[in-house]
Amino acid sequence: MPIEPVIPSSQQAIYDNMHFAPAVRSGDMIYLSGVIAGLEKGQSGTPEEYAAASHRAFKQIDEVLKEAGATMADIVSITSYHIGLRNHLGPLVGVKDEYIPAPYPAWTVIGVSELFDPLGFVEIQVIAEAAR
Repeated sequence: MPIEPVIPSSQQAIYDNMHFAPAVRSGDMIYLSGVIAGLEKGQSGTPEEYAAASHRAFKQIDEVLKEAGATMADIVSITSYHIGLRNHLGPLVGVKDEYIPAPYPAWTVIGVSELFDPLGFVEIQVIAEAAR
């Protein structure tokens, strides 16, 4: 089955400059590239700052899914890669629960030493299934 890139207009530069798609669709499956939630320069990492950054990431995930014809309810699996997992997991889970309804998807949480964005604290990758 051929893959189709999924590229919201706000993320066209990512595709053009970095040469990867924000997501690809293969049949009913949608595979999103990782979305990084990061603090802004000068932030110290308060729970509110982690929550605000997590909101930005989940809004980006939602935008890509909508472009693919899916919703957050179509997510079947989440894999997240964390730096300093214990510092931000609480705020992140609270934000995730605002965006992703029950029945909840599978979720694998992995601690790592660094991400592409030096201000990033988590990279979130999702897989969704949605019929056309």
